[in-house]
Amino acid sequence: MTQPLSGLTVIDFSTLLPGPLATLMLAEAGANVIKIERPGGEDMRRYPPFFAGGSAPFALLNRGKRSLFIDLKSDAGRSQALSLIGDADILVEQFRPGVMERLGLGYDAVSASNRRLIYCSITGYGQSGPRALEAGHDINYVGRTGLLDLSWGSRDQPVLPPAQIADIGGGTFPAIINVLLALLRRERTGEGAFLDIAMADAMFTFSLFAQAIGTAGGRFPGNGKSLLAGGSPRYGLYRAKCGSMICVGALEDQFWERLCKALEVADNARDDKRDRHQSRQAIAAAIATKTAKEWAPILAAADCCASVLTPLAEAMRDPHFQGRGLFDHGVGEEEGYLPAAVVPIDAQFRAAPAIAPAPGMPDGRP
Repeated sequence: MTQPLSGLTVIDFSTLLPGPLATLMLAEAGANVIKIERPGGEDMRRYPPFFAGGSAPFALLNRGKRSLFIDLKSDAGRSQALSLIGDADILVEQFRPGVMERLGLGYDAVSASNRRLIYCSITGYGQSGPRALEAGHDINYVGRTGLLDLSWGSRDQPVLPPAQIADIGGGTFPAIINVLLALLRRERTGEGAFLDIAMADAMFTFSLFAQAIGTAGGRFPGNGKSLLAGGSPRYGLYRAKCGSMICVGALEDQFWERLCKALEVADNARDDKRDRHQSRQAIAAAIATKTAKEWAPILAAADCCASVLTPLAEAMRDPHFQGRGLFDHGVGEEEGYLPAAVVPIDAQFRAAPAIAPAPGMPDGRP
């Protein structure tokens, strides 16, 4: 089977999560990814837990890639990197603005000899602007852009997001989208591109509905006040008798009516437009009368967008996700492997399910 990115070479200077996950997706679609690491290896190699002598997160993010250990501060290292870039189709880097230029590997320098190169830079705040050189991590990007302010729990019990929204939603996915757009344009024009991916920028995309409320209505929703962040009894988490949580997403009227009927909520508490607090209390009281195990078949039969909160380990065993082949690929060796990272690449664009290694260290260690 010919994969869509077969024959393309990617030089990956990125570390940790955003860039490596982007180049993993390119590799899964058939690209030849060469990962450039500093002598001794990138930081993710030291992240626990460890599996077969190496980092499990590193293995998941770098399945199927090849690593080269290059000292980019040396003349020989820079020369080697320039040679690789000269034959590459895509370059992904994740240094702060200006670092690649100081190394002699900036876009202007390398594109002069490779005009077809698609050069993707992933940073926190982008290549320009007052915050361009400011240090940050995921929590800073979601915090600075107003996204986290929409739902962070209480002052006594602040709640962190359960995923790296900025790293993946602001770094990885925009990088993939724009690299593929640049490839399409290159097919038409023969010209490469410089892509400025700022993780913070896309956080405003995630607050689209709150922006609409604030800019059109004149008042932005506060913590826990918007429709999907706690402002409606139709969308939230409720505790069952056993302590497990029930996820309710009965936004539309037909689903809300089915939910209220399944829970046997009194008629006078069903009009959440009249009194949402009364409706919320009625839903909470009803759900608290049964265990999650008892509620599961009732809610499934009602088909009302309500379900039991599932732990990750159990979700990975779910026949639905197993049946869709999400965990058919592996990383490691035949004698010991882990399920590969789940990536949103259609099965027709990936190689057949198999166990593939992650790049080892120069001395043969994983």
